[in-house]
Amino acid sequence: MTPTEKAMELHNSGYNCCQAVVCAFAQKFGIDEEILFKISEGFGLGMGAMNCTCGAVSGAVMLAGLKNSGGISQRTKAATYKLAEKIIDTFKAKNQSVICRELKGVDTGKVLRSCSDCIEDAVKIAEEILGLQNM
Repeated sequence: MTPTEKAMELHNSGYNCCQAVVCAFAQKFGIDEEILFKISEGFGLGMGAMNCTCGAVSGAVMLAGLKNSGGISQRTKAATYKLAEKIIDTFKAKNQSVICRELKGVDTGKVLRSCSDCIEDAVKIAEEILGLQNM
């Protein structure tokens, strides 16, 4: 099963957008899915109220940290920030926004992207930018 398929399966079973993206890569990172599920829970629904960053995008940025961070004793945050910026910029170029409320058209009535499509985009962008296909 591809990470995209896994993420969609998880989302369809009740995981929020962020959880679906992050947990789809649990095995690749060798991290317990339950831990990733708990860590990412508050980032769904645009961090709880649709006013903030799309949960799927937040999940992709979390993956950047998992892939790039050298841990407490290393100074890798500048490089990780650049990866996060690239993920965000790529998602925004494709979908016109990274804000959940805007993507769902809450105020305008114009849906820019469904949750399922945001999850698929976030997984594919993370795979490409972070090289996760080869892990």
